[in-house]
Amino acid sequence: MEWFETWGLTIIVFLPLVGALILGVIPKDNEDALKTTGLVATLLAFLASLVLIAQFDYSGGVYNTYQFEVEESWIGAINANYHVGVDGISLPLLVLSTFVVVLAVIYSWNHWDEPKNPKAFLILMLILATGMNGTFVALDLVLFFIFFEVVLLPMYFMIGIWGDKSPRKVPGFSKLFETRLYAAIKFFLFTLFGSAFMLLGFLALYFESGNFGERTFDIVELTRLGSGGAFTGTFAFLVFGAMFLGFAVKVPMWPFHTWLPDAHTAAPTVGSVLLAAILLKLGSYGFIRISLPILPQEAVNWAPAIAILAVIGIIYGSLACLAQTDMKRLIAFSSVGHMGFVMLGIATMTDVGINAAIIGMVAHGLITGLLFFLAGSMSHRYHTREMSRLGGNIKLMPVMGGILAFTAMASLGLPGLAGFWGEFMALVSAYNPLEGLSLGVFRTSMVLGAVGTVLTAGYMLWMLQRVNLGEPPNEWEGHTFHDVDRYEAAAWVPLIVLIVAIGFFPKVIFTSTTDTVTSLVDMAFDPEVTAALGSLMKGG
Repeated sequence: MEWFETWGLTIIVFLPLVGALILGVIPKDNEDALKTTGLVATLLAFLASLVLIAQFDYSGGVYNTYQFEVEESWIGAINANYHVGVDGISLPLLVLSTFVVVLAVIYSWNHWDEPKNPKAFLILMLILATGMNGTFVALDLVLFFIFFEVVLLPMYFMIGIWGDKSPRKVPGFSKLFETRLYAAIKFFLFTLFGSAFMLLGFLALYFESGNFGERTFDIVELTRLGSGGAFTGTFAFLVFGAMFLGFAVKVPMWPFHTWLPDAHTAAPTVGSVLLAAILLKLGSYGFIRISLPILPQEAVNWAPAIAILAVIGIIYGSLACLAQTDMKRLIAFSSVGHMGFVMLGIATMTDVGINAAIIGMVAHGLITGLLFFLAGSMSHRYHTREMSRLGGNIKLMPVMGGILAFTAMASLGLPGLAGFWGEFMALVSAYNPLEGLSLGVFRTSMVLGAVGTVLTAGYMLWMLQRVNLGEPPNEWEGHTFHDVDRYEAAAWVPLIVLIVAIGFFPKVIFTSTTDTVTSLVDMAFDPEVTAALGSLMKGG
């Protein structure tokens, strides 16, 4: 299908937005039409991503070359283009994004938080999907920034309108605030703060690129310049720092993580799933797609600091989990630790570490997304998330309890399930980081990261013991809880299958990523390749 090579990525990105526009003209009370339209729009985008998988050329990926690439003039005055493309790094994340949104729509079919407004909620979800999909294919910094920021408002409204209405005491204020409003504003301000610095970094690269030819926002061209040594010194240090703040807030890395537990805890179930499964990956993807290839020398200089912050996040997130009483808040803090492993892999600047980061992102999206689905369904039934009131769950709802046990085992990194590979390979890569990086820092990080895996097992087993095991509390005596319904099963079974499939066959991901990642590492961090690129650039 030759037309797909030109229009495929555009279809995947904008089909959900078209669905949102159609939803806008459907009457609010026609719930069946609204849900069907939302499902069709997201399902078509996912099916298009499957065509992308089938037509993708997996042989010998060379970094900074893209497939299904489209480049059209967009804002000529600043040389910003509509430039999209996909490579072995972005492909699995794009497919993950389209896949999880379909499952979120299916789950929502019969699970609506108050106020019950499927039209508005589905419109926000579809706009969110466009922003997420677009971020993974954008090859122009202006386009990347727009897609990166598009996700901000839909998630803000999801949390602020459909989130937890319980009162919350905020330090410095005498009045109580609704949890959802506090969390939504905190999420918005943190993300906006990081994005402002990221935009400054993008603008600095744009103006500096003019010293080597025409000013450009093009990621492909900036990567060519950066890998050839164009951006160095204080300029590169400041630009990397600015982009670091933008991406680190989104990951989120410690100490920029404080918005995450509040946002996750307050968000409606689907909001928490999308936030954990996809939105957190935008920051770590930004490091791999932009920071490392465009500013490779500064990436090496910053690597020890990133590794230290990553391992602090691993330990801190695990210890924070052990202090939680709210099941959903525990899962939220676990994301800080899991994304710490992703950033530790990236910090090693090796092909093993970056591959670990990518499979870690995919696994975290599947596993933690499923955990939030489960926490939301249990909250709908029990009307509480306090683990002290959820004991004996496996007796009251054996299927849901069994799925929770399975997902917790996957989250703690049990071999044979998807969560194992990212953690294991990140630790392996930390033992042998890029030549020239401090072995002391990285091997200490490896040891502390290994301690973090033990703590992860501790808090997950502790959560299972409190929620699943024992006798149900007396307050539930005489209550009948319906177990997993058909909509939940339809949303969860595909996640379970993929968690097992990737656990046993990690090649599902590595077939796409390995060659491209190896090429990235060679191009950005191999002195001989860098020198050759620099000579070519000067010659041009």
